[in-house]
Order: sequence, then C-alpha cells, then structure tokens
Amino acid sequence: MLNHSKAIHTWSLFRVLGSYAAPGTMPALEGRATDPAQAVALLDLPELLASHGFASAQICHFSLPSTDPGYLEELRSAFVGSGVDLECFLVDHGDLADPREGARWADWISDWITVGEVLGAGKVRISAGDQAPSETTLAHSAAALRGLADRHEGTRILVENWQSLLVNAEVTLNLLERCEGRIGFLADFGNWKGPGKYDELAQVAAFAESCQAKVSIDPDSGLDVEDFRACLDIMESAAYTGPLSLVYDGTEQDVWTMLDEAHAQVREKV
Repeated sequence: MLNHSKAIHTWSLFRVLGSYAAPGTMPALEGRATDPAQAVALLDLPELLASHGFASAQICHFSLPSTDPGYLEELRSAFVGSGVDLECFLVDHGDLADPREGARWADWISDWITVGEVLGAGKVRISAGDQAPSETTLAHSAAALRGLADRHEGTRILVENWQSLLVNAEVTLNLLERCEGRIGFLADFGNWKGPGKYDELAQVAAFAESCQAKVSIDPDSGLDVEDFRACLDIMESAAYTGPLSLVYDGTEQDVWTMLDEAHAQVREKV
C-alpha cells in the first residue's frame, strides 16, 4: 500500500518563495524572481507547510539564502517545531562524472551534504553526473559517489534518474551496482520521457528509497491524471512505502489547489 501522508518537493513553491534560487547557489536559476514582495521567508515555510497538512518535505540547496551555522540551526528548529520532517535535502548542481572537474565537484557537493546534515536531513540527493554515459563517465561517477559515502557515513546519499548520465534504467542499475549498495536511489516520475517511460521506471522502482511524484500537465484538462496514476501504480507494484513528494511546476497560480488535486490521486490509491 502506498504511503498517503502529504509530502512535497518545495521546487513546487518557487512562486511562494518569491524566486527560483538564492544568490550564489545555482547560476542557471539566479535572478529569476516571481513576486519577491509577497515572498514567504524560508524560515516560515515549515509552519506554512504544516498549515496545509504536509508531513514531510524535500528542499533544494539553492533555496537557502544562507549557510551560516546560526541560520541553519534556525531552519532545522523551524522544521522540528512545525512537525514537518525534512525527508531529503537536494543538491542540484555539480558533475561527478566529468573526468577533469569531477574531483572539484565532489568537494563542492560534500560541503552541501554537510549542510544537509546540519539541517537534520536523513537523506541527501545529489546528481550522479551530467555527462553522457560511457565506461569512463560511469567509472568516474561511481568512484566519486563511493568516496562521498565514505566521507558522510551517517547520511544516506541518493542519486536520481536525472541529468545526462542516468538516461535510462540500464545505466542507472549499472551505476547502482558499481556503488555496491553504498548509494541509494530516488525515483522521479517526470525525468524520463517517451513511450518507454513506464517500463524504464518499473525497472528501477524497487530500488527507490525516496520519490518525487511529479505531475505532468495536460494543456486541456490540467493535471495529467492518467500519467500520474500510471506512475503511482508502478511504485505500488514495487512495494514502495516512502513519502511521495509532490512536484508541480505548471503555470496555474493557485499551487496549493493543484497540489491538493494531486494528493487526492494518492489518497485514492489507499
């Protein structure tokens, strides 16, 4: 049976937070603002999530306006005080598979994993790499991932079916095998496309320790319920029982209503 507790990936809330990324965290997103005048401070977000019934959340590294220890402790306390579990901290930058720059990226990612640890996140998802899969890039990624697992023994590090390296189930399973059980997996509903999407997702779903339940958008009817339910069926068949962190990044301004509509589909599976 699927976990029907209400969970969120806070990428869904870039409108609520007023911007896509804090300065100095994610070059591709910096400077893209929504409505800063109406923005909710990140420190206030846990209480807001609790008021909407969310029990757990995933947050991106680029949402943090500061990594000052005092600020991180305030944010950790805000999650604890609200009763919202910081289920996974997401490091959304870096390229461990790059043969030339991978070592530098490993150090950068390690620093952000430490931030996740200070925040109290039990899991930290990172990118396996943004290079096309090959023997060389897979070997570089696996070695870097094992090294990060050694540096952060108390934290479960996950990779995701995301970016240029993990383009299909075969490559993803290959990498996980090279990591010898020391690296976990986060399944995302929306990253793989095309007619083989469901078969690919089904091949890796049993390895998922976390999940981003992204809802696709149908231009005529809103949420693509057929696609979302097909993905939920796959996770249910794989006996996944962890949080289904909802992801909505459509154009509808009332994001809370859209998230509630998506969660209604999860509840129907109970």
